[in-house]
Amino acid sequence: MVEVSENQSDTFDIGGELTVHRLAYGAMRLTGEDIIGRPDDEEEAREVLQRAVEMDVDFVDTADSYGPGVSERIIREAIDPDDAVVGTKAGLLRNRSGDWIPHGGPDYFRNQVLCSLDRLGVESIDLYQLHTPDVDCSFEDAVQTFAELKDDGLVDHVGLSNVSVEQLDEARDIVDVATVQNEYNVGNRDHEDVLEACEEAGIGFITYFPIGGGELGEKRSVLEDVAGNHDATPRQVALAWLLQHSPVTIPIPGTSSVEHLEQNVAASALELSDEEMARLSE
Repeated sequence: MVEVSENQSDTFDIGGELTVHRLAYGAMRLTGEDIIGRPDDEEEAREVLQRAVEMDVDFVDTADSYGPGVSERIIREAIDPDDAVVGTKAGLLRNRSGDWIPHGGPDYFRNQVLCSLDRLGVESIDLYQLHTPDVDCSFEDAVQTFAELKDDGLVDHVGLSNVSVEQLDEARDIVDVATVQNEYNVGNRDHEDVLEACEEAGIGFITYFPIGGGELGEKRSVLEDVAGNHDATPRQVALAWLLQHSPVTIPIPGTSSVEHLEQNVAASALELSDEEMARLSE
């Protein structure tokens, strides 16, 4: 298995000014079961974040619905705001049945940004993302509200999540969009067109579910074959593919384990050949 002591991925400038290593960390798992409540071991959750920062993982993605609020609070407790760029999101609710419920309007977003500011312990949020376009107001009104939060100094940069190319274009007419966060991995490339639009515009493409929950479907066999060439794991190869596939991808693998975190970061040292990239991209 590939092992490294620090993040060796190259960097991306979020919004043209927040320079981060492209292999990042998704903090959804720093919560209880079904993304509700506190994790079983809060100290271990903080240790994961602290180890991430030690390894030069300097972008952390979360959302107000993770916990809800739990992930943001633990981030504040674990790391100094100067040590990592933090992106959070608003627009989804979470219930004990495990449902993600679209919710939000201008007043709600203005309230939620204050909650996130308090939980994160910052004066302004580095990256504030609309979690889904399917909220209780029009997409235009939602994006306009996020733009106003930026104008008011509560938010440094605005991002979108779960959007199409058309929605990205519509949003860019209202505000500078720093990032788009969509599901994307070697086994699920449904949003290739959105990635291409981000490449053309110099927008960061944050890939959630970057290793497809470890399954990766039809790609599993070729991942295992390529992994054997590098003394790596299929998951490490899947992350390495994302990093090499495009200069704007920002994978955010999540874990509640320091050991798994270190394995994910080690993927940043993998260099896949052109032939291996082609096989994985077929």
